[in-house]
Amino acid sequence: MHDIQNEHDPRGIEIDEVGISGVRFPTCLDDGAVRQNGIAEAAVTVRLQADRRGTHMSRMVALVQDELATLDPRDMPRVLKEGATLLDAPAITVRISMPFAQRVTAPASGKGSWQVHDLTIEGRLADGEATVATTVRAEVTSLCPCSKAISDYGAHNQRSEITLSVTGDGDDPYPLSVNEAVAILRSAGSAPIVPLVKRPDERVLTMQAFDHPVFVEDMARTVSAECRARGLCHTVEVRNLESIHSHDAVAIVRG
Repeated sequence: MHDIQNEHDPRGIEIDEVGISGVRFPTCLDDGAVRQNGIAEAAVTVRLQADRRGTHMSRMVALVQDELATLDPRDMPRVLKEGATLLDAPAITVRISMPFAQRVTAPASGKGSWQVHDLTIEGRLADGEATVATTVRAEVTSLCPCSKAISDYGAHNQRSEITLSVTGDGDDPYPLSVNEAVAILRSAGSAPIVPLVKRPDERVLTMQAFDHPVFVEDMARTVSAECRARGLCHTVEVRNLESIHSHDAVAIVRG
């Protein structure tokens, strides 16, 4: 059968990225410490040579289903090389997103519950060099230092989202595990988020937040300082879902 995608294109324009997105599939997150089954969403794109009319998108779906039934960030450089060969592409990007859960314990009652976090693994291969970015988003409670300082009693607090992206390379694609990332993020706020709390737990968490007020700037710097101490290439974004304002507060640090 004639391969239309491999026809010559006379316009001489290279396409930076072309491919598929929104591919949902079952996988097992397994990084040696975490092992969880779930449904992930994938995107695969390649750089298309100037003389090629199109790429073979069905091969991208096959790559996802054949090579990512187990999602191990440490294995991403190999998957990228397999994909580049399969698609005869000079560069390839594979992005996988899925939630994962950790068991957390309420501070007073000891009751356990599942806290869900968001994970994205994005691998890029270009000119033979692979990079892998592992991004984790977790939630914490933050209490405003300014509000505490100026109020006769109480202080406004809110849920905050902290996103940490750590980039590794072909030699060390996964320098910070998802468990380690979550531990760093959950300790950066005024208090952790706990899905199941009884009244004694609520009391402990509320007072913990009051005793540890933080701005978005504080949380971003705390996470970045920990990453710098480990020698990690990273980006931190903190977003406060403000409780007394109609806007969010944000802070971003790259290191």
